[in-house]
Amino acid sequence: MANHVLVCDGLRKRFGDRVVVDGVSFHIDEGETYGLLGPNGAGKTTTISMLCGLLAPDEGTTEVGGVTMGPSALEARALIGYVPQDLALYPDLSAKENLAFFGKLQGLRGADLSERLDEVLEVVGLAERADERIDTYSGGMKRRANIAVGLLHRPRLLVLDEPTVGVDPQSRNAILEAIAALGGEGLSVLYTTHYMEEAERLCHRVGILDEGRLVAQGTRAELVAQVGEKARVRVSTGNDATPLAGALETLGTVVEASSSGGALELLVDDTRSVLAPLVETAERVGVDISSIDVHEPDLESVFLHLTGKALRD
Repeated sequence: MANHVLVCDGLRKRFGDRVVVDGVSFHIDEGETYGLLGPNGAGKTTTISMLCGLLAPDEGTTEVGGVTMGPSALEARALIGYVPQDLALYPDLSAKENLAFFGKLQGLRGADLSERLDEVLEVVGLAERADERIDTYSGGMKRRANIAVGLLHRPRLLVLDEPTVGVDPQSRNAILEAIAALGGEGLSVLYTTHYMEEAERLCHRVGILDEGRLVAQGTRAELVAQVGEKARVRVSTGNDATPLAGALETLGTVVEASSSGGALELLVDDTRSVLAPLVETAERVGVDISSIDVHEPDLESVFLHLTGKALRD
């Protein structure tokens, strides 16, 4: 528990007769980026609202930095930097003016405020555009300014709700690099996204939410193992692949081998340990390999397996 910045235990929320969040429990450690993934309507926004103290749960508790969260728990809420999907900026003010306003609301003053403004603008890559009005910014720059607001008061947990929606590729990459750097500096991050490649790139662990329940959580490798996903290796050959299929079934890492003419399909536990024996066996049985394509299991396949839906559904 000593390193748990966030602990959610048995969060449950009903709206009328509908259970929107049903017994969600997870934790985030210091310096960890935790991805909360789920199709639309899975309960992500309600879960975030409860753990940020914006909505009272019907059941369950949340602790941030060891402090119990609640709608009036100012100490716990001060430990969170919440960056919503909707922009929370004044368009007719510059980025620096926006940050100064929100910094004062967080209790920052004088030299501390001025120093912090410069720090967060540098983090999000807007230092050279700090004096320009927000309404002149691109969508991606506005997103970065929004993140800067969430960082101002030095939170222990940064909550990012789909921060790259609708941004250009350059700004998207800048946002992802900034988030990765923040995690490297010890900031804990809760990250929701509709882009699976972002979760693959940023998140140490992932929780998959479906119909209000956390159906699985863990590292990418743990989730793949949990659902039994296997890597697929497709081998194209210059002659009949049948002898190779039969010979490979004796390898311990090959789960299944099937051939059709000049093609061979393998299901394997570990691609790294099977490639060298594959080539050696092909030479031994007289099968000529022309190409090998490897498809590793990823979070997208795990997500589809667990929910039956694509992430953007």
